[in-house]
Amino acid sequence: MSAAEERQGVLYGLAAYAMWGLFPLYWPLLKPLGALELLAHRVVWSLVVLVVWLVAARKLRWMRQVPAAKLGGLALASVLISCNWLLYIWAVNTGHVVETSLGYFINPLMSVALGVVVLGERLRRAQAVALALAAVAVLVLTADYGHLPYIALGLAPTFALYGLVKKRVALGAVESLSFETALLALPALAYLGWLHAAGEDGAQALSPLRVMLLLGAGPATVLPLVCFGAAANRVPLRTLGLLQYVAPSMQFLIGVVVFREAMSPGRWLGFSLIWLALVWFVAEGLWVARRRAVAHQNA
Repeated sequence: MSAAEERQGVLYGLAAYAMWGLFPLYWPLLKPLGALELLAHRVVWSLVVLVVWLVAARKLRWMRQVPAAKLGGLALASVLISCNWLLYIWAVNTGHVVETSLGYFINPLMSVALGVVVLGERLRRAQAVALALAAVAVLVLTADYGHLPYIALGLAPTFALYGLVKKRVALGAVESLSFETALLALPALAYLGWLHAAGEDGAQALSPLRVMLLLGAGPATVLPLVCFGAAANRVPLRTLGLLQYVAPSMQFLIGVVVFREAMSPGRWLGFSLIWLALVWFVAEGLWVARRRAVAHQNA
């Protein structure tokens, strides 16, 4: 792979994570719609965009060729990502942006824990230290909040499990997301139809500009994924791993600077421990990758 392609990949990755990082500014624009109604619209308009994408790429027939053995995994993935989206939208629109960023900071460490528990992977000493620091951070934040940081502890495992299921299903990003949203589209449309029949359709009260933003939930969901896929094909996995911290960092800054969410000394301590765990985790991963590369060259 050329240096120019890798630079393009970094730009695609930055674009993807920057768009995800800006989501806390997007969903509040669609108030007073509730989180479940927003999720339903997000599913429906994402499917529209994805179908157009598949038609343009001449891949629509792919939907009929999904192996039966993968249907269960895709159904589970659709449930996990819908739960993740629903919790995220609700949290952002109720003033918990900082805690959502905590969830996505924890997510890589949660993925490591799942690898150990579910896949039987061996935990390196440095990874164990990082997980221990994260556990201490959760205890500190629990003491500060007066309860478990349930939003973060809901977002992290649902997204980590989603990644694990997607890895096992092993289908293309756009294609698998198309199937997942197709599975969710029928209940989403049914729910929107029920809201309309009951006279509780919040979209009817939106201004034309907000209606356009609501329709934009489809492209806003799909475009970062496309950029992410382009990045994944052009940059090493370790580079992509570093880029993933752009989104929660932006979310954290938006929560603190834009929405003025309170950050007590206890919360600063908890987040500092998480950041320390991530620095330790990333540094150890880069060191191991470098050692393996040198060993491969000398072999």
